[in-house]
Amino acid sequence: VQLQASGGGLVQAGGSLRLSCAASGYPLSSFRMGWFRQASGKEREFVAGISRSATNTVYGDSVKGRFTISRDNAENLMYLQMNNLQSEDTAVYYCAADRHASSFSVFRLPTQAAYWGRGTQVTVSS
Repeated sequence: VQLQASGGGLVQAGGSLRLSCAASGYPLSSFRMGWFRQASGKEREFVAGISRSATNTVYGDSVKGRFTISRDNAENLMYLQMNNLQSEDTAVYYCAADRHASSFSVFRLPTQAAYWGRGTQVTVSS
């Protein structure tokens, strides 16, 4: 599967953005999915994860209550709605996928992802 993230940009603190991740080459419904981010000089950080069926979602502590992950398997798309953005959210955001048998499993670790898309830059100005 090939993944392509989009929707990043420059936004003021307190603003919102919605990232998209488009999948091609294989049905997205076969993959549990996740968003990660990497700020300059820092390690890649888990942001959010969603199961194949979208039944289960998990979030990193720093984004809980502000970000929402979702997916549309029919359209082979995954989303990350980001609200109340803060300067510490500035990073390159990556979507990731892992083919998994369970419809309910989620993942948090970058090492669990088998596929990665190119990142999209999110910059939050204070």
